[in-house]
Amino acid sequence: MPKLRGEAFWRETLRSAHYVVAPMVDQSELAWRLLSRRHGAQLCYTPMLHAQVFLRDANYRRENLYGEACPEDRPLIVQFCANDPEVFVQAALLAQDYCDAIDLNLGCPQMIAKRGHYGAFLQEEWDLLQRMILLANEKLSVPITCKIRVFPDIDKTVKYAQMLERAGCQLLTVHGRTKEQKGPLAGVASWEHIQAVRKAVNIPVFANGNIQCLSDVEECIRKTGVHGVMSAEGNLHNPALFEGRNPLVWEMAEEYLEIVQKYPCPLSYVRAHLFKLWHHTLQVYQQLREELAKVKTLEGIVDVNRELKLRCQEEMANQKEGEKPKEGLPFFHWICQPYIRPGVKERCKENGAGEAENGVRGKRTLEEEEDGNSELLSKNKQKKKLRNPNKSFDPSLKPKYAKCDQCGNPKGTKCVFNMCRGCCKKRAFKETADCPGHGLLFKTKYEKSLSWQHSQRGIQSTELSRRGEAEVVESVVLKEAGDS
Repeated sequence: MPKLRGEAFWRETLRSAHYVVAPMVDQSELAWRLLSRRHGAQLCYTPMLHAQVFLRDANYRRENLYGEACPEDRPLIVQFCANDPEVFVQAALLAQDYCDAIDLNLGCPQMIAKRGHYGAFLQEEWDLLQRMILLANEKLSVPITCKIRVFPDIDKTVKYAQMLERAGCQLLTVHGRTKEQKGPLAGVASWEHIQAVRKAVNIPVFANGNIQCLSDVEECIRKTGVHGVMSAEGNLHNPALFEGRNPLVWEMAEEYLEIVQKYPCPLSYVRAHLFKLWHHTLQVYQQLREELAKVKTLEGIVDVNRELKLRCQEEMANQKEGEKPKEGLPFFHWICQPYIRPGVKERCKENGAGEAENGVRGKRTLEEEEDGNSELLSKNKQKKKLRNPNKSFDPSLKPKYAKCDQCGNPKGTKCVFNMCRGCCKKRAFKETADCPGHGLLFKTKYEKSLSWQHSQRGIQSTELSRRGEAEVVESVVLKEAGDS
């Protein structure tokens, strides 16, 4: 059967999905996907998987995709992060029989993506992305899709999307924020960018960003003209978002815990989901928040959930007529509702001015620390400073590493190819060359192998000649014996 493309792929394989659950690391696991599908989601993505790890680790494959088959969990798109065309395609080949499409993550803005050189930190490397998508489009039996973040400039974003389409991308998800917009700096996603991309390409487009309730979904589709809308954080706080409902938190929590009993997942995933669902209530009952953080078993989590339910029901019973929600919430804290991230100024107020006066910061991004934009030291660095007063955290004094010509990772200082060990090994193997700097001796071993084979042939020919001489002598002796 030929591979469906573009609109046909969206209509037939994805069943014209409008409501989409985003790929979320450690959060969009099977149990959560099933809960979301029961409450209106029409398409789900797996959590982002590392192509390199997926390729080499059978346990990782089994835990994240090859587990118990579930017919309810379709259509499904598997998302990978990768920066090597061959690795990406080999991992995708192992996954393609378990999903309806393979997605390349080009939107992750986190520091781990910067260090690993994937996600949104590939958005300037158009040649590499073209090679990855072209190869995947050629080798895979399922379509290839991409999830991107925008550039500040709309025209550049449009050209970026068109390049991905030409390379073979069959569906594009556009998160309307730049890679710098995250955490307290997230701000508002630009639907203007998404609308421009939708008009410029001929493949289906999903929008991502600013989705907190069903009315946001409908408004986004109306304003941008996209085929579907993807939700991440909105879905985590209210799995019934796509139904247009705001159910009681414990209803969603209990249903999720029942699914987890049937389709187990790591306890850390379950705990994280309950922290999201009960977010507003846990601000009220701090002791139960601590208990949820410390509990070590699924049964313990169920007990904490039951206690939270009882506390809320008791509060509802004692509620006065006409009483309104506190803390500026649209609903009472026991009802599923959006969580609005505080801005930078609000976050500073939460952390308290006293911390800044003492030279200690509250929460702040790792990028600030790494890029040297902050004048203050974190608590962890202050402890290191106490242990070693001479230690300096001045970013200008950090050693500067030369980058690999191929992938951008630090290169070996003595590498003959000016590459990191991984890239050097591939090239040395391909060219049958040596790299003493990395201890790779493909050429030397090959020459030794040839020498050994040559010596073996010499030994064999000597043995054959000796055997021939012996046979001649033996025949002469037998002939003489016969004559006598």
